[in-house]
Amino acid sequence: MTRKNGRARAVAFGKGLYLALILLFLYLPIFTLMVLSFNEGKTMSKWTGFSLKWYEEMFSSRTIMDALGNTLTIAFWAAAIATVVGLLACIGMNAMKDRSRLVLMGINNIPLLNADIVTGISIMMTFIVCGISLNYGTVLFSHITFCIPYVILSVMPKFKQLESHTYEAALDLGASPVYAFFKVVLPDIMPGVLSGFLLSFTMSVDDFVITHFTRGAGINTLSTLIYSQVKVGIRPTLYALSTVIFVLVLVILIVVNILSNRKETEEL
Repeated sequence: MTRKNGRARAVAFGKGLYLALILLFLYLPIFTLMVLSFNEGKTMSKWTGFSLKWYEEMFSSRTIMDALGNTLTIAFWAAAIATVVGLLACIGMNAMKDRSRLVLMGINNIPLLNADIVTGISIMMTFIVCGISLNYGTVLFSHITFCIPYVILSVMPKFKQLESHTYEAALDLGASPVYAFFKVVLPDIMPGVLSGFLLSFTMSVDDFVITHFTRGAGINTLSTLIYSQVKVGIRPTLYALSTVIFVLVLVILIVVNILSNRKETEEL
């Protein structure tokens, strides 16, 4: 019995150590970046004192603020439009036969497996062939394009879990198809819709390759701005910017999880 307990403790310790190493590997670079954003000096190898000057410089930099504004607005509108288009696509696919639905889902998964550089160059060449100059709109369109498959992938499982008799019962009670959808179907699939929106927003903020190929002159997002500054040396203001973004994303995720848990508790 003692030997079994000792072996169980060793296994539990090994699992805990493995998890700790994984978390350390993932979050130590982010923690290091956050610490360096408060370093008074520019060097990464020496701590010269606590300072908020890089945050002050970040908020006063027109270039960084423009890039941040482009990043957030493109991500928001791309995620919102992709969510609406993806939801409509899921409604249509859900009404199809199984074979047709499987074919369309396979086609939907191709962009997810395709390399970003292929997608970026393809979209760029399409704009050039059609005589469309690269600008803010082309970046937004390209982000909508690669976000739609993520929305479909998030929403379709919710349609499969949906009980069709509730929708039919609403119709039998006199509700119109549109009213029944918004009152019966949409609340049940809303977790998938929110997941698709958040995933699209995250993918859009994180994207570099497709943005690099489809942006016009003078249009920068955070990823392209950081890439352009790598050649001349990254200033600590970008450390401060990365810290702010990480904290904002963390707060949003915590709030979303709290609201989701609260809703599940109320339903139970």
